Amino acid sequence: MSEFKMKKIKNLLYKDIKHVIEESKEEGFLFLERLIHDYQNDTNTFNKLGEALYGVFNREGLLVAIGGLNIDPFANRELVGRLRRYYVLKEYRRLGLGKQLLTKIIEDAKNHFHVLVLYTDTEQADKFYTSCGFTKEKKFPKSTHFLNIKESPSIDK
Repeated sequence: MSEFKMKKIKNLLYKDIKHVIEESKEEGFLFLERLIHDYQNDTNTFNKLGEALYGVFNREGLLVAIGGLNIDPFANRELVGRLRRYYVLKEYRRLGLGKQLLTKIIEDAKNHFHVLVLYTDTEQADKFYTSCGFTKEKKFPKSTHFLNIKESPSIDK
């Protein structure tokens, strides 16, 4: 990971993310376009207690992966966090960046949440998340996977 830098994104509007949005749209994903829209409209800027938006940048400073952590808006409990807007550029997949980004998000989530949930409808993402310890079960509203992070083992095994 020495050739990559992971950091919290403090203000998404000052980051070059167009290339990531375009590639995700080509793959049929619209959630990064929603990320920008929600950020511009101030409806989700990842600024509540426990929330954060993370980016992985290559040596040239180009954003190659992104993922966010929110208080789950669908659960009626603040102890449930939601993994959102998670995407890795195709060229950078299978290098371990996605797992390292997820590990960082889980580590930070443990400071505020007991459970982490997410929604995905792709087989590839399902395999990724289950390989990282998530359980595929619709136990929480509008989610497909969850992870009990207060008692979860490390996903680096």
